Parts: sequence; structure tokens; C-alpha cells
Amino acid sequence: MRYRLTFAAGLAVGYVLGTRAGRERYERLREAGRRMAENPAVRNATEVAAQSGREAASKAAGVVTDKLGSRLPDSVGDKVRALRDQRTPLDDDWGRSNT
Repeated sequence: MRYRLTFAAGLAVGYVLGTRAGRERYERLREAGRRMAENPAVRNATEVAAQSGREAASKAAGVVTDKLGSRLPDSVGDKVRALRDQRTPLDDDWGRSNT
């Protein structure tokens, strides 16, 4: 309950501060965020982070499957194998959008 109250209080404070800043300030912040997202260095950093995350997740899935494979319910094990067989490690294009 404490976390809900903290979240609600933060939401209320953000709303009040946001409404006082006005639409012009919002538009400036939005434009700055858009420029930052279009920066080639930022795009490269996010691509590297996404690739590292995919590799780490793939390795972790292999370790978990090796250690827990026989103890997993058959339905879960079948689903994991089906998902693993369905794609190759670098087959997806997540995080590689040109937009």
C-alpha cells in the first residue's frame, strides 16, 4: 500500500509541475528528446546494448535449460525448444529500426 501511495503522490506532483510548465516547455522537451534519439552515437549505443542483451538472454536460456531441463514441466520444455528452434540467434531485427 505504501508503494501505491508513493506512486500516486509522484504522479500528482508530476502532473502539477507539468501543467505549470505549460505546453511550450513540453514541446521543447519533446524536441530535445527526439534530437537525442536521432543522434548517431545514441543510436549506436542502443544497438550495442540491445545486441548484448540478446546475447546474454540467449546464454542464460541455455544455462537454465541445461540445469533445469529435466525438472521443467513437459509443456514448458516443449515451448522453450520450439521457440529456440524457430529462430536463429541473429535472425531478429529488434532494435534495428530505421525510423
